Amino acid sequence: MKIYFNILAISLAAPALGFVPQPPFCRDILTVRRAEPPYLGSFGGEAGPEAPPVIDRTKELSPVERGEPPLVGGARLWDPSTTLIVQGQTLKTWSYASHQVDRVQVALKTEGRPLDADVDLWQGPDNTPCKMRVYVEDGAKRPFNAVVETPRGPNTIAIRNIGQLEFPLTACVSAVEVPDSRYLSETAPGMIIQGGALRTYPFDPVEVPDSRYLSETAPGMIIQGGALRTYPFDPAVESVQILLKTDGRPLNARVELLQGPNNNKQVIELYTEDGMDRPYYCVIETPGSGNVVRIVNTAPVEFPLNAWVEPLDIDENGASTDVVLGGDKDW
Repeated sequence: MKIYFNILAISLAAPALGFVPQPPFCRDILTVRRAEPPYLGSFGGEAGPEAPPVIDRTKELSPVERGEPPLVGGARLWDPSTTLIVQGQTLKTWSYASHQVDRVQVALKTEGRPLDADVDLWQGPDNTPCKMRVYVEDGAKRPFNAVVETPRGPNTIAIRNIGQLEFPLTACVSAVEVPDSRYLSETAPGMIIQGGALRTYPFDPVEVPDSRYLSETAPGMIIQGGALRTYPFDPAVESVQILLKTDGRPLNARVELLQGPNNNKQVIELYTEDGMDRPYYCVIETPGSGNVVRIVNTAPVEFPLNAWVEPLDIDENGASTDVVLGGDKDW
């Protein structure tokens, strides 16, 4: 009996050290840190230190490190939630019921095949205030990118792939952080180009005006109905921004990207019922040399338009001259 009493006394006097809680195991080093054991002082003596706060270090990472798409041409331009694959002879629509959506950005591309599509703006039944016919020789090298004004919603953007089944395209319509193009021409003076006249203005690829100050640094050209205007660019120019508007009259125009004689790389046939309320703004990629933008006013002489065509992206390290092969002209 004495042996049993001694064992019982020792067990009551000794602290239960075998049941000390263990700190939790850390699996995610970015969100949870290993906690220091704060419980050792609870069985006597001073209280232990408090556990450090949990720190979420994922907020310190950039959007690219978190796996989010970069901001190109607008916030989440090619986000999967706003991107669809439009097969040949197929129609897709993007509807915006909010009256706060004043403009949307439309982007079209392919995997390298030709792109042929119709882009329409629907507002109400049987009302199409803006429509475009887009052709691109290589949808991967020269994707289509334009801004469509959508005042007084609701509005619907309709994209129809009029190509064959073998020519699908990827379409994206975004209404987040779309650039506003109306301020580009608030104070710009104009130059009149009579019907049938032609003027060319080569651009210096060294100093590129910011699009926010185009109205202060570049004059807007007035293209009369039936006239055309050409803009040759240096090989160092990688992309061009175009703005077309009127004084409130309808706008009918054709925008072409030429590379070589009569070699159309991109063609846009445009109609807008009000060129002031719904101006047309787009960005055209111009890789390579010999790029010329040609704008034709397809409306009658009573419907002139204003055109702004300026370099947007320039490769300052690129060659500013191109090799000329053959020819008997004394350069």
